[in-house]
Amino acid sequence: MSELALEEVSAIAAIFCGKDECEVLEVSETEGISFRIQTHVEGPLGTDVLLKLLFHLPISYPASLPNISVNSEQLTRTQCVGVRERLLEEAKRHFSQPMVHELILWIQQNLKHAVEHAGATSVCCAGRSTLSTGAAEDDGIWTILLHLDHMRAKGKYVKTVEKWCTDLKLTGRLMFMGKMILLLLQGDRRSIKTWIQAERSAKRK
Repeated sequence: MSELALEEVSAIAAIFCGKDECEVLEVSETEGISFRIQTHVEGPLGTDVLLKLLFHLPISYPASLPNISVNSEQLTRTQCVGVRERLLEEAKRHFSQPMVHELILWIQQNLKHAVEHAGATSVCCAGRSTLSTGAAEDDGIWTILLHLDHMRAKGKYVKTVEKWCTDLKLTGRLMFMGKMILLLLQGDRRSIKTWIQAERSAKRK
């Protein structure tokens, strides 16, 4: 794991030291580092937007770009996708350098422009379950972040996740953060949609 990545995350945690501002989710020698940043940013029409940014730094970072998910209850899914795309564009300008703090500062200053660039300036309230997509609808590969309301049987659900990931050829990661449960999925667009449909059907049973 890159020492630069560890030092950068440590510095970010010191900067965003308020309640729930920064939470390190995973530090792994094989998978890299995952952490979440929550920051209040001025949004469209002067609204206050609580922006939730999930960063995954692979072990090759900063020689490779971070994976980023964007979520906010004050933004639509399309707007979140647009913001993520702008962040990835900005990340390319800092390639091979520690960049996460720069990306956070950039979105704090440019959220309104990023939302407008996404083609929608209206602000709405999202539902209880949130979905962050990592690709436009006509892309072949999707990355989504699912917020699970609850989990009745952890062991059984983990086995179900492993089986569905294998059957659908998806990469999946369950993240437990106190009472919050997140599921990160990446793979073919059709397989992602099949997963969502299967999970909804399972909830009805």
